[in-house]
Amino acid sequence: MDTLFSKIISGEISSYKVAEDDYCFAFLDIRPNTKGHVLCVPKVAIDKVFDLSETTYLQLMSFSRNVALAIRKAIDCKRVGMTVIGLEVPHAHVHLIPLKSMEDATFQKQVQLTSDEMEETAKAIAGYFNLSQSL
Repeated sequence: MDTLFSKIISGEISSYKVAEDDYCFAFLDIRPNTKGHVLCVPKVAIDKVFDLSETTYLQLMSFSRNVALAIRKAIDCKRVGMTVIGLEVPHAHVHLIPLKSMEDATFQKQVQLTSDEMEETAKAIAGYFNLSQSL
């Protein structure tokens, strides 16, 4: 199945890439709830997260944890929230959202960031992700 996220992973569609390994890919949400809102996706295009093989599911969760730890270092927030929702793209994905209040997790508001701010944010998170991978 070819999805919007598959096209992002392949580079056919540009993104603000945050992290990547052999099995997963992470990039900034282009309609973020807060600065640093990241989507983590498995490279295999499966629609529903619970339809992933157990191995792929565990790879996605481990990868998402490592990205969340990088977000927590790069973005001023009280914690990083995680949610698995979304019907717009038929490709399993995890939202990682830097939270300062519960309102940040509701998907009722979005922040507007310039492309420079998005690039800077992606680089900051990527820097901490890469640092943690080299330890």
